[in-house]
Amino acid sequence: MVEDDPVAAEAHRLYVERVPGFTVAGVVHSAAEAQRALRPAVDLLLLDQYLPDGNGLELCRNLRAAGHLVDVMMVTSARDLVVVRAAVSTGVVQYLLKPFTFATLRDKLERYARFRRGVDGAAVADQTEVDHLFATLRGTDTALPKGMSGATLDAVVAVLRQSAEGLSAGAAGDLLGMSRVTARRYLEYLADNGLAVRHPQYGQVGRPELRYQWAPAQNGRETRSANL
Repeated sequence: MVEDDPVAAEAHRLYVERVPGFTVAGVVHSAAEAQRALRPAVDLLLLDQYLPDGNGLELCRNLRAAGHLVDVMMVTSARDLVVVRAAVSTGVVQYLLKPFTFATLRDKLERYARFRRGVDGAAVADQTEVDHLFATLRGTDTALPKGMSGATLDAVVAVLRQSAEGLSAGAAGDLLGMSRVTARRYLEYLADNGLAVRHPQYGQVGRPELRYQWAPAQNGRETRSANL
């Protein structure tokens, strides 16, 4: 976390530590300190634009030139669209304007976590999944149907991706501790949006049971915490 104002830095640190899955790896107050302190294990850099020895975008460019691929979220009062455009061209993944509420920062961090869960451990993707990941990161994903939650959807996606042979709604429900009806609703949502495919499972009397399989790739994902 790079923030020149000590009071703001402490407030932001407390905010971040309230979000499950995130750990603050360090807080610095200048670009020079950031370059010295940044470690490969850091996943996400919360970066102010206005620093006493330069600006955030210059620091970001220097980090890229030095081979640091850390993801960057700008946390700044800079509203100039020239700065915003430069941030995009520099590879900034999210842009948060000051002042902001805890809820706003939490939403950004949770979206980033969902994005990382989507890309970590997956080797290949199709256009539908790529679009979904970018929409999640940018906050442009459409609202889920009433009664569905993003956290539960992530859990269903995780178990589905971990099952090479696919899962029935009943099997998914058993793994996740939810009813078969609830699991089917999420699986149907994934299938309707092109992220899962349906396969009829024969061999029983009556209507065949549907088996759902992750569409782009059937390899698992690794859940991980993010360091800032």
